[in-house]
Amino acid sequence: MDNKIGRLLLPVGTLIVVLGLWQLSVHVWQIKPFTLPSPLAIGERIWEQRDRLLAQSGSTLRLALKGIGLGIGLGVLSAIVFHLIPFVRAALSPIIIITQNIPLIALGPLLIIWFGFGMTPKLVLLALVCYFPIAWSMLAGLGQAEPHLREYLSMIGTNRLTVLRRLELPASLPYFFSGLKITATYSITAAIVAEWLGASEGIGYYLVLKSKGYDTTSVFAAIVCILAMALLFYGVAALLERLVIRWRPADRNGGRGAAS
Repeated sequence: MDNKIGRLLLPVGTLIVVLGLWQLSVHVWQIKPFTLPSPLAIGERIWEQRDRLLAQSGSTLRLALKGIGLGIGLGVLSAIVFHLIPFVRAALSPIIIITQNIPLIALGPLLIIWFGFGMTPKLVLLALVCYFPIAWSMLAGLGQAEPHLREYLSMIGTNRLTVLRRLELPASLPYFFSGLKITATYSITAAIVAEWLGASEGIGYYLVLKSKGYDTTSVFAAIVCILAMALLFYGVAALLERLVIRWRPADRNGGRGAAS
């Protein structure tokens, strides 16, 4: 328990020190809010616009959840197919890797041209971002099952799908959750980019409006909301990992997945 409290207090204390130095610097050097608002000014702006920020953040969260759902579904399915049919993996892996190296800011306009203005290009963009960490992490995990257990199941005549269900899928769970934690944080960033491409609501839309109006304090308020959502998603993913993977002691790897 003491170690857990220490691990929690260290980053919290560091954050407090950074915010204190930030506040002091703005006060001492009389930095204008247009250039760099103080943490207290940002906090006041968040409180003033709390209703609007909550509504816009809720829209972004819903979009990110849809993207995570698509990414998880496609990632798990393709990881299983790639594991069972190596030929498909060899044929498609280079194409998938290439798509992951296309900048989102370049891919977004193409999706709008192909699918128009609406939800479809946003979901496609989110699915592409959320897919890769899930698929590749889980694919690595499917190959990490205990060799002697695999040999034993083969000796007693267990079919391939049963081996997958009883041995390989459970073995891949730590890797899956490692990918899920990465996806959870990426999804918020991808949702913001998707909202930049064309939206009438969401924290990304709010951020664009305030940046065009040179309202630096509101821009920082939006950034705080984005960080809070990313930490929330990561925390939920970490909690799910602890609830699902009960056979692995949390303190062995600091509570982290095997591939994180």
